[in-house]
Amino acid sequence: MYNRKEFLKRSGGAALGLMLGPSLYAGCSASSRIKASGSISAVGIQLYSLRDDLPKDPKGILKQLAAFGYKEVESYEGAQGMFWGMGNKGFKRYMDELGMKIVSSHCDYTHDFERKAAEAAEIGMSYLICPYVGPQKSLDDYKRLADSFNKAGETCKKNGIRFAYHNHDYSFRLQNGQFPQDIFMQHTDKALMDYEMDIYWVVTAGQDPIAWLKKYSGRFRLCHVKDRKKGVTPKQGEPNLSVIVGTGSIDFKTILAAARKEGMQHYILEQEAYEKAPIECVKEGAAYLNKLVF
Repeated sequence: MYNRKEFLKRSGGAALGLMLGPSLYAGCSASSRIKASGSISAVGIQLYSLRDDLPKDPKGILKQLAAFGYKEVESYEGAQGMFWGMGNKGFKRYMDELGMKIVSSHCDYTHDFERKAAEAAEIGMSYLICPYVGPQKSLDDYKRLADSFNKAGETCKKNGIRFAYHNHDYSFRLQNGQFPQDIFMQHTDKALMDYEMDIYWVVTAGQDPIAWLKKYSGRFRLCHVKDRKKGVTPKQGEPNLSVIVGTGSIDFKTILAAARKEGMQHYILEQEAYEKAPIECVKEGAAYLNKLVF
């Protein structure tokens, strides 16, 4: 079983001021992700949702996900790497067989990133994403991280893909009178990187996802669709309260409609806490998202 904090530390690159090199836009147009009716044409899933089951049988789990109606995959760096022991080309071949596409992966952008960007680009991925940096002691620390994001963005651009950052709640909580997320947005070059909004964590921080989508229109190109338990007031440091997507308190119909207008392109389910077997949770989540009209 993977430990979330250990994974995030390894994949997120919390170290400051890392000198990584280069990024370019290889994403698909937003209209290609939305049917004429306003529903999602290519529902995605973050494979971390199945972190206990996936390492035991990667191909078997991926086959089930395809059967549930997932069309896009966002991977992460587990013990077998982001391509789950198949290599980048082998993973793509299997995705092609299943009628799915790997569009992105969370990864450690502070280690061997040139190779990762080249391998991702080679199989037509659009993004490599930093999943976590952790709360920082000062606002200057966030500025230094923004500089390292720009350098990672340059590495990705050089290889023909994009870099992005995935938020948790800490960047949407005031620190010394400022939101760290504002620092990230304002100190990174939109020509080099985008952002993946984890809607659950924005709500958990007591913030309005729609307001942030409008404030930085066109910067949030991917989102994590992760629902939140009903009847619980958000508070800092709480345990993860994610529930099956579509059964919780988050108004995805309204939020995703706004996201679409502000340039959202990839809608990726993530499940972190479970009410039943993880595979059943993501099956029900896929059924909800594939029927959702906004």
